[in-house]
Amino acid sequence: MTDALLPAAPQPLEKEGDCYFRKGCNPLAQTGRSKLQNQRAALNQQILKAVRMRTGAENLLKAATNHKVREQVRLELSFVNSDLQMLKEELEGLNISVGVYQSTEEAFTIPLIPLGLKETKDVDFSVVLKDFILEHYSEDSYLYEDEIADLMDLRQACRTPSRDEAGVELLMSYFIQLGFVESRFFPPTRQMGLLFTWYDSLTGVPVSQQNLLLEKASILFNIGALYTQIGTRCDRQTQAGLESAVDAFQRAAGVLNHLKETFTHTPSYDMSPAMLSVLVKMMLAQAQENVFEKICLPGIRNEFFMLVKVAQEAAKVGEVYRQLHAAMSQAPVKENIPYSWASLACVKAHHYGALAHYFVATLLIDHQLKPGADEDHQEKCLSQLYDHMPEGLTPLATLKNGHQRRLLGKSHLRRAIAHHEESVREASLCKKLRHIDVLQEVLSAAHQRSRLKYAQHQEDDELLNLMDAPDIISKTEQEVEIILPQFSKVTATDFFQKLGPLSVFSANKKWTPPRSIHFTAEEGDLGFTLRGNSPVQVHFLDPYCSAALAGAKEGDYIVSIRDVDCKWLTVSEVMKLLKGKGKDDVEMKVVSLLDFTSSMHNKCATYSVGMQKTYSMICLAIDDDDKTDKTKKISKKLSFLSWGTNKNRQKSASTLCLPSVGVARPQVKKKLPSPFSLLNSDSSLY
Repeated sequence: MTDALLPAAPQPLEKEGDCYFRKGCNPLAQTGRSKLQNQRAALNQQILKAVRMRTGAENLLKAATNHKVREQVRLELSFVNSDLQMLKEELEGLNISVGVYQSTEEAFTIPLIPLGLKETKDVDFSVVLKDFILEHYSEDSYLYEDEIADLMDLRQACRTPSRDEAGVELLMSYFIQLGFVESRFFPPTRQMGLLFTWYDSLTGVPVSQQNLLLEKASILFNIGALYTQIGTRCDRQTQAGLESAVDAFQRAAGVLNHLKETFTHTPSYDMSPAMLSVLVKMMLAQAQENVFEKICLPGIRNEFFMLVKVAQEAAKVGEVYRQLHAAMSQAPVKENIPYSWASLACVKAHHYGALAHYFVATLLIDHQLKPGADEDHQEKCLSQLYDHMPEGLTPLATLKNGHQRRLLGKSHLRRAIAHHEESVREASLCKKLRHIDVLQEVLSAAHQRSRLKYAQHQEDDELLNLMDAPDIISKTEQEVEIILPQFSKVTATDFFQKLGPLSVFSANKKWTPPRSIHFTAEEGDLGFTLRGNSPVQVHFLDPYCSAALAGAKEGDYIVSIRDVDCKWLTVSEVMKLLKGKGKDDVEMKVVSLLDFTSSMHNKCATYSVGMQKTYSMICLAIDDDDKTDKTKKISKKLSFLSWGTNKNRQKSASTLCLPSVGVARPQVKKKLPSPFSLLNSDSSLY
């Protein structure tokens, strides 16, 4: 079911070096997962329609005064709410579709919980980015059509990532690319008019914002979700497969935790801090479950110390699932977490708790302290197994007394059977879990094993010697932990690097349009020196030299010389161009950085259907004051953007116009001898 069918694409596309799709993406592969994702997208649209109908009905109910109309609206509202509930239950069914996300290998193991990818709508970057390139960078926007197309293709590819490391790398590369795009094209002074829409992966409710933060947060969530799908896909019948599963769930927890700490006011339920905390716990719990399976994979020897180790490992898994179920039962997560997930967490908490008591019962009943055995080691292990021994018992005396061992062992069996019965009952109460055959088989087999062992040692006078089994201390040899995302290992090239170094040519800086400077270097005398490194600046400018009279200013950035782009050139390379094969006439283009100050904050609009205000993302923006004194020289020291708060916040009014060029300096008739001479690359100032 989960194996990919051959894509219905022409054969030449499959040839190496002639692949149409990006690495890590194959939208033509008709896998069960892709079909499920298409069903999720269709459900999202239906849920959106139902939510809008419910909102309209509620507004009509508030406005209507006629009794008959109000009754009809109430009836319609009840139908809409019922339909919406059925759609959400269907979406919940997709979230627990273990037949699609789990490994294809036949395994007698309890299914794991993956996360579905968030769906999104298409976004057209072309018009907005072209306008901004022309307005802000004063460049021909049509020269960047290929780069804009690459960005849109990359975003489209991220909607259908492959379930492997190539798919993760694809999503990470787009996330890094979004950082470049944000710096290049999203100034803090205004909104760019691009509307990003993403659907909640748990509720199907859409969220729209004119803010790139929503795009970045959603991609991070999908990276974590893809790691969970990789983890559930691993073959849990091999040591390597289980190690890969542990690693995948730890990385998923790291990405989701990074999302929680970085984007603290996301407007979507699935990315709220409370929900992300629960999802991180769930990923770590599943990683701990895989650690237990890895220990049990070679087989559990019926040996005292081995049983102690396995019992404490099982107790550890049961403990983390109890904590997970408690977190899932708290508001506001309880209202949005799929019921089947909470039920499965409760089932696993009881199941692994039962296994822990069964293994302790086995080591107590099946093993007697024989002469020559390591009494001290066994006594230490038994004492570390409990917080406290039952009243009247000591570890060493219990080990030596066969009757006490059997009584304590049978008390553990009774607790194991009680936990098994509770896990079976919880699984039967959930409609989704009832239809997972492998889960029912695992629970039933474990339950029958404990009942059989208890029946073998049942005695007639048992009711007279009842003993309460103490809790088992959890312990693990491999404590799972969060693995933070390593974006530095992913190589991503800025699509728009032709615009120049990002440290200078970014959206939060302003400068004049390129000015053409025609001047003469007489006898190698430029009249200025150079400093900086990509891009190079004019420094120590003689106010009476030819370049200054042509309009050059100290601090100008040289962007081209004789139609050669200089934004990425070093000082030595620029000097070679200025020498120009012995020619004295020089033509270069320069830009002057404008000094601007920040003003009041501004809130961006957030459109979220059916969402609470507590989860609305408030994004601060900064106004800039374009008023510059043209009579003064441009300051060498740039002012930083200030993010201070102000009670009187004002809204910014963005204008679509190019910055004005400074007033040209008057021509000076007499040119004084210049003390500056043409310096070679070694003596240039950096």
